[in-house]
Amino acid sequence: MGDHGHGHQTAAAKHRGRLVLVLCLTVSVMVVQVIGGVSAGSLALLADAGHMAADSFGIVLALFAVWIAARPSNSTRTFGFQRAEILAAAANAILLFVLCGYIAYEAINRLLDPHPVSGPIVLVVAALGLAVNVVGLVVLQRAQGESLNMRGAYLEVFSDMLSSVGVLVAGAIIWTTGWERADSVVSLAIAAFIVPRAWNLLNEALHILLEAVPRGMNLDEVRDHLLKQPGVLGVHDLHAWTITSGVPVLSAHVVVEDERLTDTGRILDELHECLSGHFDVEHSTLQLEPAGHDAHEGARHT
Repeated sequence: MGDHGHGHQTAAAKHRGRLVLVLCLTVSVMVVQVIGGVSAGSLALLADAGHMAADSFGIVLALFAVWIAARPSNSTRTFGFQRAEILAAAANAILLFVLCGYIAYEAINRLLDPHPVSGPIVLVVAALGLAVNVVGLVVLQRAQGESLNMRGAYLEVFSDMLSSVGVLVAGAIIWTTGWERADSVVSLAIAAFIVPRAWNLLNEALHILLEAVPRGMNLDEVRDHLLKQPGVLGVHDLHAWTITSGVPVLSAHVVVEDERLTDTGRILDELHECLSGHFDVEHSTLQLEPAGHDAHEGARHT
């Protein structure tokens, strides 16, 4: 049996400092938006502040997940706590769904019964939020491609940026035309924009939690590559899943020619090199067996 890839650092752990910086920026703007929203009577600003509050909580969850995922494995948790990052991403998505429901409820009430809104205050605070969101996006741009957890944080900041643009437009409309319902319309647009992105994040998290084959990996191609290795006669019980972003794992039973079973070390090296080189799988567990052994294994997956 071969086993490679213990003790990986999760992809999000490399970018902990970026998360802390974005958290500080987000909380600062959130406080300003709450003050501005109350002063201006703007639901759109308060919705954006609530969105940022959810983002802040999500980033705190992400930082906690990075910390707990770095804890070492033990005899009861052989992969450590790396899956905590995926749980945090799922929690972030659920939190965004709850927030969208609240924003929609308040916006509909205000459409039916408009409240006075100060356009100039909305404009200034929204412009500040937009500037900070752009900085946050720049900070997280590279990291979001390496981890689902970081991608969740990036999407939250990105949606915040678009929310700020919408609030900016609402402030301009209210200031120039006096149409106060623009505040509620933008609030509904913010909620509508967040929902599909929250769903995509939740869907990705569930894909990993249900131990589906990693995105972009085709098990038929994996099997074909393994069968092309010298001395390999068959491959069964082939499974691939993801522990956390950037940590795919694979296991398989590999049938080899009897004469090659005397050199199992070389066979395992060749197979692991094939998997890591072609499919970026650094952690694989392979069972080598002679022809006909699969008849003694009972029920199995192919």
